[in-house]
Amino acid sequence: MRQKRRSIIALGAVALGIAALLLADGFIHWIAWDMREKTIHSQLGHLQIVKPGYFETGKADPYRFLFPDDLAAQLSESFTLDDGGLQIKAIVPRLSFSGLLSHGDATISFVGEGVDPGEQSYFSNALQIVSGQHLAADDPNRLIMGAGLARNLGVDAGDTVVLMANTATGGINAVEMTIGGLFTTVTKSYDDSALRLPISTAQQLLRTQGAHSWIVLLNDTNQTDAVLEKVRGLLPQNQFEVVPWYQLADFYNKTTVLFTKQVQAIKLIIAIIILLGISNTMTMNVMERTGEIGTAMALGVKKIDILRQFLCEGALIGSIGGTLGVLIGLLLAGIISAIGIPMPPPPGMARGYIGEILIQPEMVLEALALAVLVTLIASVYPAWKASRMQIVDALRHNR
Repeated sequence: MRQKRRSIIALGAVALGIAALLLADGFIHWIAWDMREKTIHSQLGHLQIVKPGYFETGKADPYRFLFPDDLAAQLSESFTLDDGGLQIKAIVPRLSFSGLLSHGDATISFVGEGVDPGEQSYFSNALQIVSGQHLAADDPNRLIMGAGLARNLGVDAGDTVVLMANTATGGINAVEMTIGGLFTTVTKSYDDSALRLPISTAQQLLRTQGAHSWIVLLNDTNQTDAVLEKVRGLLPQNQFEVVPWYQLADFYNKTTVLFTKQVQAIKLIIAIIILLGISNTMTMNVMERTGEIGTAMALGVKKIDILRQFLCEGALIGSIGGTLGVLIGLLLAGIISAIGIPMPPPPGMARGYIGEILIQPEMVLEALALAVLVTLIASVYPAWKASRMQIVDALRHNR
């Protein structure tokens, strides 16, 4: 308290560093959370129920991995949507295939999915319709396609296209459909090649029945592992394979690894700044209080007590500064999230977004621990130097 200016500067350095860390960490955490939820709700679902080996060899022989049409009844017999608090929101079928898409003289390849037209009510707006309308159960001849695929083919909502695909018997079938709408997701590569149509129309095109996978959507992503274990225990493993979303989200996994490294780099930079600032402050404290230290030691204060005193001062600066930094960070996070951060489309994504800052309790604890730990480390050398002073030299210092 006697060196108010220096103490305020030290506290400010810690507080601003911790606030900056929380804001950066919270922003990156929100990006990862938003990407995770949109990846789940636009493409993967939380769990996918398929036949064993589908993801390894299903592309080579997709018709060997079809489930029968009555699988929904089998699943409902195994577990219900509310069974044991599973928090299952919906279970919907998907039929995957590929083929050629033609409009006029242009022909392009596509990756198609036959879906339940009513699933959009469960999957929210992660798959955004940017032009036209979504699929409708009463219009089986209407499809939706990625905006990138439509741009490559030169079509728009309302145009008519022809889909050609190999059937289950090895022949070729075609169907003429109207583009009902164009969509975008968080993954640009998906939007550049994908289209969706009612599963009944897809089955007619492929001249087959059933579906390749059943998508399980939960109310809470954090329950994925618990529900995964429960569902695996209810379904025969020789007939069903249950795969969680994070084993299929390759782009998301690689992006989160990159973001994690960025946060670690930010933490390292902030820790170095705090370390240098607190070390300088504590060194100046020792130099200015040399006479005081000599007097205390002459009166019988032990070296370990001198060492403990300066370490406690460093920890106090870290605790107070870290607490102030957390409060400032939470306040700024609330203000910034309310306003929003307009962001352009990052590499690999199809659209921009309005960013927010999401601060979790574990992030606050990590920030406080970092503040206290770094200030303690920064105080070690000055405290050790103060405790090693010779009494006579210390008393003579101010003369």
